[in-house]
Amino acid sequence: MNYKKDKLFSDPDMTLSDFVFDEQVADVFPDMIVRSVPGYRTIISQIGMLSGRFAQPGTHVYDMGCSLGAVTLAMRRGIKHKDCKIVAIDNSEAMVKRCQSHCQRDTGMVPVEIICRDIREIEINNASFAVLNFTLQFLEPSERYKVINNIFNGLVPGGALILSEKISFSDNNRQKLFDNLYYDFKRYNGYSELEISRKREALDNVLKREPKDGHIKRLKSAGFTIVEEWFRCFNFVSFLAVKE
Repeated sequence: MNYKKDKLFSDPDMTLSDFVFDEQVADVFPDMIVRSVPGYRTIISQIGMLSGRFAQPGTHVYDMGCSLGAVTLAMRRGIKHKDCKIVAIDNSEAMVKRCQSHCQRDTGMVPVEIICRDIREIEINNASFAVLNFTLQFLEPSERYKVINNIFNGLVPGGALILSEKISFSDNNRQKLFDNLYYDFKRYNGYSELEISRKREALDNVLKREPKDGHIKRLKSAGFTIVEEWFRCFNFVSFLAVKE
């Protein structure tokens, strides 16, 4: 399938504002996310596989920050129990509208409920699997414990959470190295110096990274007994957290 190319930050005369998931972003998001997140396709496909292992009969599975529905559709293909229900949540109307369209065209048998709301307002219940795929980083650090605790409390025994995040480093040399490697990745994928610089500025007040240890500490504090980094590419990390 051909998607519109992301050229949102290519105009030097465009007034720069904070990054938002609006119609313009939704329109180019499939191209943007693949060219901006190392290993994105691998993460999506493996979440589908992991959902097949952790989703339990008669439970809910949550995609929190579903955007256009890539994780939702991967889980719909991976889940083996038709009496599960996927709950996909996003606070962007532009994203939700497209997610609904994609799910309607999909032939999967697992029912999907798509909700346009803030994930902080959703009570998780009877869940066996939940995904925060590059979502938590857009919340204030002070609000993240509440979201993780809500997920843990709503998971059944044996349930699991996937948390994917762009991380920071406490050591300045490591931070500089991995930032530069990431910018190389974006250059390799066709982004200009102007686009890289302007998007970085647009995200500056919106995407708030933290070190890997901060995420691990929060997950363990919530009560997850197994917390492991299952994927890593440059400064992008995904954790598997299991409630025993």
